[in-house]
Amino acid sequence: MSKIGELVHTDCHQLSKGIAIANPDKTYYLLGLIDDYSRIAWVEVLENKKALTVMFATLKAFNMLRMRYSIEVESVMTDNGAEFGSGANTKNKEEHPFERLLLEMQMKHKYTKPYRPQTNGKIERFWKTLKEDFIEDALYNDLEDLKSELLGFLVYYNEHRSHSSLNGDTPQQFAKSCN
Repeated sequence: MSKIGELVHTDCHQLSKGIAIANPDKTYYLLGLIDDYSRIAWVEVLENKKALTVMFATLKAFNMLRMRYSIEVESVMTDNGAEFGSGANTKNKEEHPFERLLLEMQMKHKYTKPYRPQTNGKIERFWKTLKEDFIEDALYNDLEDLKSELLGFLVYYNEHRSHSSLNGDTPQQFAKSCN
């Protein structure tokens, strides 16, 4: 990609049960977005990955990317999961919450090839970083504690952590240098 916001990689990731001490049997999900060009990332915690839940979390993430980092998203790449509309050949896109959101916001929806997660490699690599730097061996008191700590990690990742793919800049520094 040649500019910020041109393509945002998007995916859902399931967390292991027991990550929140207050609800050890509850499974949580993460919805992640990462800008292809600047590597600025945003994540929302979900209690399920139903299409409507994912749609509202995506809208919130778009707003956070716009408000905090001035990113205007033009197109989105997802896998072919049901929460994202199940692929390019799906009929009745106007009736699917996620697809409808993108239609209303005039954003293109690109899909990965089935069973080829490397097509959406930037978000897949981000999940690995998040796991190694934030999730592994971590427990949180409850959902609010998880969300609070995740916000701190995202600020660190976007605004303080240098990235070798950005010549040692943070994603925020890189984004500012491109404007």
